[in-house]
Amino acid sequence: MKFVPHKYQRMAIDKIYDTPKCGLFLDMGLGKTVITLTAVEDLIYNRFEVSKVLVIAPLRVAEDTWSRECDKWDHLKGLTVSKILGTPRQRRLALAQDADVYVINRENVVWLTNELSSIGNGWFFDMVVIDELSSFKSPKAQRFRALKKYISRSTRVVGLTGTPAPNGLIDLWSQIYLIDGGERLGRTVTGYRERYFVPNQRNQTTIFNYKPKEDAEKAILQKISDICISMKAEDWLEMPERIDSVVSVKMTPEQLSGYEEFERNAYMQFAEGEVTAATAAALTTKLLQYSNGAMYMSTGEYAKTNDRKLDALAELIDTSNGKPILCFYSFKHDLERIKAKFEFAKKLESSDDIEDWNNGEIPLLLAHPAGAGHGLNLQAGGSIIVWFGLTWSLELYQQANARLYRQGQEQTVIIHHLITEHTCDEKVLQSLQGKADVQKNVIEALKAKYGREFRRGEEI
Repeated sequence: MKFVPHKYQRMAIDKIYDTPKCGLFLDMGLGKTVITLTAVEDLIYNRFEVSKVLVIAPLRVAEDTWSRECDKWDHLKGLTVSKILGTPRQRRLALAQDADVYVINRENVVWLTNELSSIGNGWFFDMVVIDELSSFKSPKAQRFRALKKYISRSTRVVGLTGTPAPNGLIDLWSQIYLIDGGERLGRTVTGYRERYFVPNQRNQTTIFNYKPKEDAEKAILQKISDICISMKAEDWLEMPERIDSVVSVKMTPEQLSGYEEFERNAYMQFAEGEVTAATAAALTTKLLQYSNGAMYMSTGEYAKTNDRKLDALAELIDTSNGKPILCFYSFKHDLERIKAKFEFAKKLESSDDIEDWNNGEIPLLLAHPAGAGHGLNLQAGGSIIVWFGLTWSLELYQQANARLYRQGQEQTVIIHHLITEHTCDEKVLQSLQGKADVQKNVIEALKAKYGREFRRGEEI
């Protein structure tokens, strides 16, 4: 297929040419992969500026997307790609291959740096592309620390993401550091926080999070404006209609009573301990499990609470007129129960599954948003999404929806949310669509519902 870049794609390609170390903050569906590979091909074979390119990507994207894009476009067919995936032996063999582009999943970045250090050849990549740069948002993560030591040896760096600050501006420091080595936002995250943020939630000894100082956002964005380009899909694409649907799931009075008793007990236990982001996430997760129809026990087994969402999914399948459905699940027990009820359902596990889906051969594709949330092109296979269970991550929610609602989609995209009435589901969806802090909103809602009762118990 011949690639004729849109105006915004040409602007992004030129940014890579003109800015050796840059960040492309491009919305989902704008074609970050073909943009980057077009620049890579030119830099290798026409400009002779680079020879070995390392691409770091989420596992599913590393397995499929980059090589598939090279096969898809005529001008990229000459690029050779080696996938540093699989067992240590397979990764070593791939690393030893003579290729233009080496693709590795982000979980193996630490292994890669250790491997190159141990064999003595050192870092031989003169260009690094970080696909989904936001996955390096934590300066404490081993992958960030490992890459930080070596990436400055590459003459070119490109960071790609549609969500550079999914949890706020505090996430930007480590991502920008990998691009410019700390030139713009400082060489330490501590200094970055001191300059642009003040403590927000805290107790006597611990700061849980930070909020930006007045005008901090303007100052930060001004600092990085010379190396970063940002584009929103709605500004550049003529997309088909997107319809967000809420499918109400009703439990029986007995089932709802059981949920409310569990919710109350879970909140009381939560309120008696130290309130942290981890405990808030654990509470939200428990309530979402119950809403989906099953609860994990301390033994690791799960107990069913109801089958109402399975029934709702069955109705959607019956009324879809045979159109394929991409269904996002939250928990392993969701997957097991869906597959038990619908024998034709297929879990997304490999590149073959992606190809089969895009060829219309899978009627019900099951995917976890964390595994299919970035970079996979699934828009050719269907236009219906069903959220069997919600994620509390806004970034994963947006990225997962963009698997179908992206450039190249020709049909109206319908996104169904199976929402169990009078449960945590309602608050989580409201928070996601309002782009708010999901866990904070859930806790505030429960505090309003049970807080007085908890305080009365303290007085007794």
